[in-house]
Amino acid sequence: MSISGLREKHKQELENLSLTSQPFKTLKLFIVAIAQYLQRSLIYLLTHGVWLMFLVIAVAAGVVLFLSVDGPHTTHAEELLEYARFGLWWVALGVASSIGLGSGLHTFVLYLGPHIAFFTIKAMQCGRVDIKSAIYDTIQLNRSPSWLKKDCSEFGPSLFSSPHGGIKVPLTSILPQVQVEAILWGLGTALGELPPYFISRAASISGEIIDVAEELDTSSSENNGVASNLNNVKRWFLSHAQYLNFFTILVLASVPNPLFDLAGIMCGQFGIPFWKFFLATLIGKAIIKTHIQTVFIISVCNNQLLDWIENELIWMLSFIPGVASALPNIVAKLHAMKEKYMAAPLPVTSNIKVKSWDLSFASVWNLIVWLMLFNFFIKIVNSTSQGYLKKQQEKELSGLKKKLEEDSH
Repeated sequence: MSISGLREKHKQELENLSLTSQPFKTLKLFIVAIAQYLQRSLIYLLTHGVWLMFLVIAVAAGVVLFLSVDGPHTTHAEELLEYARFGLWWVALGVASSIGLGSGLHTFVLYLGPHIAFFTIKAMQCGRVDIKSAIYDTIQLNRSPSWLKKDCSEFGPSLFSSPHGGIKVPLTSILPQVQVEAILWGLGTALGELPPYFISRAASISGEIIDVAEELDTSSSENNGVASNLNNVKRWFLSHAQYLNFFTILVLASVPNPLFDLAGIMCGQFGIPFWKFFLATLIGKAIIKTHIQTVFIISVCNNQLLDWIENELIWMLSFIPGVASALPNIVAKLHAMKEKYMAAPLPVTSNIKVKSWDLSFASVWNLIVWLMLFNFFIKIVNSTSQGYLKKQQEKELSGLKKKLEEDSH
């Protein structure tokens, strides 16, 4: 078989390898790839990191002993465990959101965004921001925050009021209450961008070239419309990737964009120092981007953005003849509807209806989360299996080249 024929065969095999088309072969390659990775990791630890492994085991045993033995320290140990669980939860959500070259879970939409929105709405209803029992009193795995279902009377009287009546909690008071979890989530997204950088960096050191441009050329010939335009933008970015520096990485990390995975690959390929890449990514994602997203959600949920839009619309409509005289009545009705919506809900006498509604909402939400997790798992299995198959194909191709060279001599 010729080299071009073998490459065409390999291309077809990669395109056909997925859980939907070849489930048994895909799962088999996935298991083999994971087993080989674990074997290599164990061998590396036994040969290079014996002392590190013993240190980790000793620290883990000490922590388990510290948590299991009763004593005066038990309360502090439980508190420390809550803080550790809180930090790991939000960092892990951030990693899951950005890892996988664009195929990660959208955990901001699933968890962080709703958490900020729920807290802001609750603060608006109660007129207070000190409704958390602790910093870690947030949405976590199989646990909702304690303040979510409490009545506002349990927190005390309202501390904020608006000159026009009602409750108005400023953004500067709400932001510090959700800032820690937002920054931890942003830290996780920055950590999730490291695998593409390290893979590309290792390939660059070994003399290999990441074939992103070739894949873009292949996909652009197959796709049309938005996908083709996005590939053109990526191709332009690739042609200018040698100009990457701290400022450009910071800008790319500070705004939501589909090009940052490509930026991480190119930074590794062109030898951008690790600390320059990671520091710019960390500042952009954990500080700038998360605060932009958090401030936007708070502004929408505490009506500051809506009030600004309302004032601008009132100002523009006041110049239209016949509308200016009707504006005060319309605005008053809209404010009454808004206050009725934002008011704390009245106690419901029928507990059956409340439980059925909560069960229905929880069931739908859990179904959405599980579907997202299932889709994420499928993408991981497919990409891992395809990566393993591609390495085997490269070995087969190099073997054929050597054989052809020997035959020619």
